[in-house]
This record gives sequence, C-alpha cells and structure tokens, in this order.
Amino acid sequence: MLRRKITDQLLAWKNTPGRKPLIIKGCRQCGKTFSVLEFARKNYKHTVYLNFFENPDYASVFSGSLEIDNIVMMLSALLGKDAVFEPGQTILILDEIQDCPEARTALKFFRIDGRYDVIGTGSLLGVKGYGKEPRSVPVGSETVLEMYPLDFEEFLWANDIAEPVIALLQRSLDSGSPVPEALHNRMRQLLLQYTVVGGMPDAVQTFVTSRQMDEVLRIQRDIVRSYEDDMVKYAEKKDKSRIKECFQSIPRQLAKENKKFQYSVVKKGSTSAKYAGSLQWIEDAGIITRCHNLSITELPLDGNAEEDAFKVYMCDTGLFVSMLEDGTQFDILQGDLYGYKGAIFENLIADIFTKMGRKLYYFHKDSGLEVDFVIRYQGECTLVEVKARSGNVKSTKTILNHPEKYHVSHAIKLGDYNIGKTGPLLTLPLYMAFLLRSC
Repeated sequence: MLRRKITDQLLAWKNTPGRKPLIIKGCRQCGKTFSVLEFARKNYKHTVYLNFFENPDYASVFSGSLEIDNIVMMLSALLGKDAVFEPGQTILILDEIQDCPEARTALKFFRIDGRYDVIGTGSLLGVKGYGKEPRSVPVGSETVLEMYPLDFEEFLWANDIAEPVIALLQRSLDSGSPVPEALHNRMRQLLLQYTVVGGMPDAVQTFVTSRQMDEVLRIQRDIVRSYEDDMVKYAEKKDKSRIKECFQSIPRQLAKENKKFQYSVVKKGSTSAKYAGSLQWIEDAGIITRCHNLSITELPLDGNAEEDAFKVYMCDTGLFVSMLEDGTQFDILQGDLYGYKGAIFENLIADIFTKMGRKLYYFHKDSGLEVDFVIRYQGECTLVEVKARSGNVKSTKTILNHPEKYHVSHAIKLGDYNIGKTGPLLTLPLYMAFLLRSC
C-alpha cells in the first residue's frame, strides 16, 4: 500500500478541536477516495460512504430539508446497516461532492451540529460547466485541502527509501557536503524513474510491483484519455474543442525555445480572448499549473507576477512524458534526452515544486535574460536554473553580478552532478529539488 502525506494532514484535521467539514480537491485518479477511506477505516468506528458520481440517486437525500436529523434518517433508510450514525464515532464521506451541490450546502449545517465528522472529495469542483453551483457555498464552514498525485518523496517511500536516507540527503544539503557516490547514483536512477512514472497511484503501484513500463504507459495514457473525455463531456459546448486543443498543445508549447504559453501555438491565429477560458478549465481541473513571469526579481514574488505572461506545465511529470512520442520513456531511463531534454526536466522540477505547494515563477526579459524558476528560499529571492546534465547559467551570473539592479544574491543550479558551491551559486543534483522546503 502506498504511503501518502495526506494521511498526516487528515490526522491533524481530526485532532483539531471544533474542526469544520473537510473538502479534498484534486485531479481525477490522484488517490483521494482510497486515502480517505483508509483513514476512515483506521480512525472511526463507523464510516458512511456516498459516491454521487456512481450513484446519482443519493443526491435525493439532500434535495429537501438539510436539518441533520432529517439527513441521518434518510441515509439510514436508504443504506440500512451501512449507515450507522454514532456521535463522535461516525464519519460521513461524500465522494465526488461536485455532483451534488446541495450536499456541499449541507456542510454548514453539519458544522453547526458537530456530532459527525464529514469529508467531501471533488475532482472537478469549481470547473466551469460542470454541474450546478450550490445554493449556498458554505464559506467559513469548510476546510479545503489540495491533493496531488504522489510527489517525489512519496515515490521514494514506495521504492523503499527510508526516512534515515532522506535525512542523510538533507544533512548533505544543509552542510554543502557531497552525497556518498553509491547513494548519489541510486538517487539519480530513481529520479529518472520518477520522471517517466510520475505520481498517479495506479502507475506507481504497477511500477513498484512489476517494473513493466509498457503497462505503466498504458495506465498513463488511459488517464490522459479520461481527462480528454471529461473535457468533451463536462465543458460547455462552445468550449469543448478549444479545451482539448489547449491541452494537446502543451508538449509543443514546452518544446519551444521560448516556453512562454502562446495561444497561436494552440491553433494558428488564436488569441487569448478565444482560448483563455479553455486554459483556465484545464487548470481548475488540476491537470496543469501556470508559471508566471516576474516583472522584477524581488519579494514578494506574487506581487511582482505578470498576469498575462506565463508558461504552462503538467502537474504530473509522468502524464507529460506519456503525451510525448513512443520510445521517450526508454530514452529518458537510458539518459538519452534529445530535443525534449529541457522541457522534460523543467516540467519535472515544476511537478516537484507544485506538489510541495509552491507557486511557480520565472524571470524573462526581452534583453535575453531568462531564469527557469524563481523561489523564496531561506527568506531570500533565489534563482533556480535547471539543466538536464550540465550547462552554463549566463543569465543567472549576469543577475548575480548586479545585485543593486536585480536585488538577488543567491542562486541554485540543479543538474546531473553532486553538491558544490561557487560563490553565491549552489549546485545541487536534480533529485534534491524536493528538499528545498525552507521558505
């Protein structure tokens, strides 16, 4: 069974006095339902489970009075022995809650009542064109958690890399000392594997148990197809084809030298007026993430982000690689990256940063200056360059040489090498990106 970080967050929620009902958002098939049911099994005497997607008739329970005693009575009549409500001992799980807006409205009343814990999960919450809005969004009456596919650290756990090993890597980072060669090589191998497998639970479990990459690829492409089906099935009619076109353009967008998202790459002559809503749909579904250009390299980063200048990355590196041509997985595992190498490793680092909860920023000027990512690290504005193997960081060095102009004095180069430091430039192996936690 895959170990997930969401479990610790669920336990922290359960141990919070006066806790509100919990909403867990995340893309389809990232493990929400399994994680919540496993948590419920271990921490509650009774679990009452409703899946509104599989059983639309359950919505009728919430179509009348939202008084809690009435809901409990209706569920008991509908589910019989599968609906035992005991104050403090029962958790109600409302799976795919976006398919029953009235159930989300009811969260306010569950919070006021306080006898039963409630968790709702949603894959397409807030996505334009999907379902109806609740009569009343329970503002202030719910806690929302974002869940992603497995991150790199969870992938390491799945591959039997224990906490002491990760602690050793952290000590190497903190002290600036090289990682022992045997461990360094093992981590390089695991990173390449994560690059192609990604973090979708079915793909990771299949990889861990069988190592059959053709089966992993089949699972990934099935997931991508299911996303495309959602776009056609649930989006508003006028947006259906545009959303799919935006989604399918992502590999082409990232393959360009200037990776800024361009609507003309989606379709010749396209404009933001025509396609901006379509791109937003994909982002709201948790499939992609945006990386905004900064007008200046200063904190706060969010305050200096340019709204209309951005790159787009897939939230999961494995799904991105599965969208590339056949044979790409094998090439990456062999270390042969060819023309896509920049796109693949930038998307990998975007995946790692996004799953850490970081917003993504980069820095580009028409003068030619370009830095892959800019983060807040140890309280400072820090440049991050990503190299598939090695490579120069001309733009970063230019910025570091003019601190009075750019207000930056620290930079990190991630690539295929061990730890080192040259002046203000810290070089790290790519696999250490997940350890850059300190804000």
